[in-house]
Amino acid sequence: MTVDDRFGQGIEEARKNRPTGTISEIVTDPVSDWATDFSHVDPEWAADPYPIQDELRQRCPIARTERFGGVWLPTRYEDVAAIAYDTERFSSRSVIVSNVKPSIDLAPVGGAPPISSDPPFHHDARRLLLPAFTKSAVARQEAATRAYCHELIDALEGQEVVDAARDYAQHIPMRVIGDMLGFPPEDGARFREFVENVLESVDRPPEERFEHFNELSGYLVAQINDHLADPRDDLTTYLVNAELHGRKLDPVHVVGTMMLLLIAGIDTTWSAIGASLWHLARTPADRERLVAEPGLLPTAMEEFLRAYAPVTMARLVREDMSWNGVDMKADDWILLSFPAANRDPAQFDRAGEVVIDREVNRHAAFGLGIHRCVGSHLARMELRVALEVWLERIPEFSLDEPEAVTWAASQVRGPRALPLRIGGS
Repeated sequence: MTVDDRFGQGIEEARKNRPTGTISEIVTDPVSDWATDFSHVDPEWAADPYPIQDELRQRCPIARTERFGGVWLPTRYEDVAAIAYDTERFSSRSVIVSNVKPSIDLAPVGGAPPISSDPPFHHDARRLLLPAFTKSAVARQEAATRAYCHELIDALEGQEVVDAARDYAQHIPMRVIGDMLGFPPEDGARFREFVENVLESVDRPPEERFEHFNELSGYLVAQINDHLADPRDDLTTYLVNAELHGRKLDPVHVVGTMMLLLIAGIDTTWSAIGASLWHLARTPADRERLVAEPGLLPTAMEEFLRAYAPVTMARLVREDMSWNGVDMKADDWILLSFPAANRDPAQFDRAGEVVIDREVNRHAAFGLGIHRCVGSHLARMELRVALEVWLERIPEFSLDEPEAVTWAASQVRGPRALPLRIGGS
C-alpha cells in the first residue's frame, strides 16, 4: 500500500465506522430561564453573554440545560479551573458541544488530537506540536505577518466605512496558519466556510454536520496528497512524517490535528483581533491612549484577552457523581466558559471593566490545565501585530452602526460583522 492509499483508506474507514454516540433532540426554542434552559447559541447570548454570566454567578453558579443532551455551565473561576485541571473525572474526547455525544471509543485520542486527547496519550501528542509554536519559531513569522497586515490596510484605502472583521481580522490568521500548513493562500474563503460549518452549526442535524466533516476532511486529504507528491518544509509535511511510539501517526490523527490547527488557529485569533478593534472603536479614551503610548499595547492586549476571551471549551463527565452540589451524570457535557471565569470578581478586581493598564492579569483566555493553548505565542504575536499596524495606519476610527455589529453564536465568540467609520467624526 502506498502512503497515499494509507491516508485515503484510513479516512474512508473513519467515515464508515465513525462512533456517532448518542444523538439528542434538536431544540431551537428561545431560552426560557438561563439557569435551567441556557443555550450558548442563543442570539441573546451571542450578542452579550456577560450580564447573563454575572447573574448566573450570583444566582446559581453552575447552570444546567437539557439541550444538547444535557449540559452544565459553571461560571465561577474556581469551578472552571477545578474541572479544567481534573482529567480523572472529566474527559476531553470531544470539546465542541453538539447534538451528538461521541462514544467512549474515541478516548483517549479523540477526533482532533491533542485538544481532544486524554492522558496519557495527550502528553505525547501535544509534544509533537510544541517545536512549531515556540517563541523563536513564532518570531520568524512576525515580519511576514506585519507586511500582510499592511497589505490588507492598503486595500481599504479610500473607504469611509470598512468591515474590520471581514476585511481585516479574519484574513490575518487565515494567512498565517495557512502558510504554516502549506495551504494555497487563495483558499481563505474556504477556510471561513470550514470554521462556520464546524463551530457555528452545532444545532444542525447530525447528518448535515457529517457532510461538513466530509468536505473538510476531503480538503485536508487532498492537501496531504499534494504534500506527498511535493514535500516541503511546513507543518503538513512534518505531521505526515512524524512518529509517535515508534510508528507513523495514524491517518485519522494527522487529519484531526490539521483540522484543529486550521479551525482553532483561525477562529480564535480572528475573534480576538475583532473584539479588540470593537472595544477601541467604542472607547475613544483607550484608543487615543494606545495611539499616544504604543508601548502600552502588550499590557492592553492581555486585558482585551481577559475581557473578551473568545474561547469556551467542553468536557464530558466520565461517571455519575455529585460535584460541588450538583448531581452530574456520565456523559453530561460541561461548558468551560473561560470568558465567565475571566470576569469573576472573586478572581479579578474591577472584573467587569476593561482596564488597559491592568498590571496583574492571570487570565484564562488560553485555557487552563493540560490543554492550555499550544498556539498562545502565535496568537499573541498575531494580535499584537494586527493592532500595532491598524493603530499606526488608522489612528482614528469609530463604530459606524453599533447595532450592525454581529457576533458568532458558538464556543468561539468574536465579531463577524464590524463596520467601522474611518477618521474623525
